[in-house]
Amino acid sequence: MQSQRPRRALELRDPRRCGGAQLGVEANADADAITTVEFDGDGGLVALGDRGGRVAIFERDESSRLPRYAPLCEFKSHDPEFDYLKSLEVEEKINQIRFCRGLGRRSCRLLSANDKTIKLWKVHERRVDGVGDLNGPGFRGRGGRLRVPRVVPRGRAMAATPARCYANAHAYHINSVSVNSDGEHFASADDLRINLWNLEVDDRAFNVVDLKPANMEDLTEVITSAAFHPVDCAVLLYASSKGTMKLFDLRDGARCDRHRVAFDDGPADDAATKSFFSEIVSSISDARFSPDGRFVVSRDFLSVKVWDCRSDRAPLKTILVHEHLRPRLCDLYESDCIFDKFEVAAGRDADAVVTGSYGDAAHVFDGAGRSVEIDLDLAAASADPPLGAALRADAGGALCPTSGPSPPSAWRRHLSGVSHGVAGDPNLMPLTPSHAKPPRPAHDAVDFRKRVLHVASHPTEPTFLVAGLDRAYLFHLHQGPGSSAASDDTAGNA
Repeated sequence: MQSQRPRRALELRDPRRCGGAQLGVEANADADAITTVEFDGDGGLVALGDRGGRVAIFERDESSRLPRYAPLCEFKSHDPEFDYLKSLEVEEKINQIRFCRGLGRRSCRLLSANDKTIKLWKVHERRVDGVGDLNGPGFRGRGGRLRVPRVVPRGRAMAATPARCYANAHAYHINSVSVNSDGEHFASADDLRINLWNLEVDDRAFNVVDLKPANMEDLTEVITSAAFHPVDCAVLLYASSKGTMKLFDLRDGARCDRHRVAFDDGPADDAATKSFFSEIVSSISDARFSPDGRFVVSRDFLSVKVWDCRSDRAPLKTILVHEHLRPRLCDLYESDCIFDKFEVAAGRDADAVVTGSYGDAAHVFDGAGRSVEIDLDLAAASADPPLGAALRADAGGALCPTSGPSPPSAWRRHLSGVSHGVAGDPNLMPLTPSHAKPPRPAHDAVDFRKRVLHVASHPTEPTFLVAGLDRAYLFHLHQGPGSSAASDDTAGNA
């Protein structure tokens, strides 16, 4: 039976065609590509960054049963620059967005970073004034006298104001930004160094990790991702290109030279099957804590691994995402696709994990070993693309898509508008469990130009944000009858 695509719950639209503010730039498909997505601390806000240096923020509608987000604010964060010392152009592309502890949804702070510069933005509500009592054409005042124009309030609007700029601290491209749970510090990482910043001090940073050797020919690994523990402000994690992750306690010393825990699953291949690509595919592209801080999830090119922070013996589970592409590693290397950096995100206690793939697909895995592959079909130029409501786990234990009505039209660009699908009568269709090796498309049928790289997880709900190309979609994992107590709590919150 032909598989049915789950419908999407959130799609971002073109501001020029839905009444949003224009930025005065020409439409550019490459500049509109989404490069990062992020939830805030309570899931009430969603932020997106794109290759054109823009940031869009969406606010949750609490009156809706399903997660629904409406446009809140949009601003230009970075502009292209030129590094005269290295004769290199610095792109405006947003690499990372991280929310800081704020006063509420209408008054928040966030960090946005491109390759070289990190900026702190204050997003707040301000009053909008206008001019009233104008003397327009045909005006006839009392006794022919002119009125004096006056300033009158026109309402309130959201505005973004730059607060700090953290620059000139990284010699290589910034790949990670992580805000400390104390709300006062954050860490930024490039290929060889991790710096610790105070949010209120933008002219100096403290170097806590330095992998640069005296002779660059002795370099054996680079930093690929770094993150603070979501609860313990003294714990820092970083992942490397050697496929290892190290956990540090900042209280042990000013420089993190000795790790507390090292997560290393060993070589991906044994000596008999080890190949030229073994080290490349074992490089960790993303590593994150679960929202409760008990687990660490990591993503390399072929798989996702879930670790318990209290044990470094072996991962709790290994999810094979791209194992079917192993015979094509040579072709992927020649096209540079083997170096794609896929992100991973986990639910509140790693009960669900989401990551991207090729062919406009994303994969959702739950704690029971069930999985579903979501075909986003982001590049389709349909006039009426389906929008989704949710993924649902039925009583039989299979993850199923639910379908809902589609809006009459949708636009392709992402900064400003949001369209939502409303869950209708569920059209349940069991999907294949992960352990049964679901059918994959033929190798030659996979479109490697269409890839989903960026994902984010709601901190308290089984809700995931998935972005590919120039659009993002929100999926909510429902628990049906016969689910666990934790699932019932989730349903109650919805």
